Amino acid sequence: MIAVIDGGGANFLSVTTALDKLKIDYQFTHDADVINLATGVILPGVGSAKYAMEHLKKHGLVDVVRNLKTPLLGICLGMQLLYEHSTEGDVDCLGVISGTVNRFTPEANLIVPHMGWNNLNVEVHSPLINGLGQDDNVYFVHSFYAPVNEATIASCDYGNRFSAIVQNNNFYGTQFHPEKSGVLGELLLSNFFGIVNDSLSSN
Repeated sequence: MIAVIDGGGANFLSVTTALDKLKIDYQFTHDADVINLATGVILPGVGSAKYAMEHLKKHGLVDVVRNLKTPLLGICLGMQLLYEHSTEGDVDCLGVISGTVNRFTPEANLIVPHMGWNNLNVEVHSPLINGLGQDDNVYFVHSFYAPVNEATIASCDYGNRFSAIVQNNNFYGTQFHPEKSGVLGELLLSNFFGIVNDSLSSN
């Protein structure tokens, strides 16, 4: 069973609809016991980093998430929360990936938020991106971005170069919305569930 964390974000319905389409068994929850017993975890989010961290703290989930050994996929804000700090609300985040999330400072002809389809620049291979290739287009909606560093699997450019897909150990993240990215998004989600199943069979 996949635990979809109720982190106070606004995109949980589109995520759970995608899981329904893929026939994935899940529970939308902020119960620590459910999350700890899940075979995999998804942390979705659209909104404020400060509010989302306060919501996780309210339900006693900060250390629960930090200490997970099962695969976790953060989506959009959920990915940004994996980093050490966000300048959105000047808040410390989960800290499972190094770096600070900053607001875009794009060229004058670029609009913030970065909204719409943009292409991926694959940096390193990961099972999460099996079947995805260089310049594949996926759907973004965000005003803040994570740096490109050792956790970056794929990057993207929008005035600033930023991390589009990341991984550190069992923690994965996508800045874009796989649930809104058509066939490629479904493929990435399927890859994540493959990682979950592989992790389960190896334990």
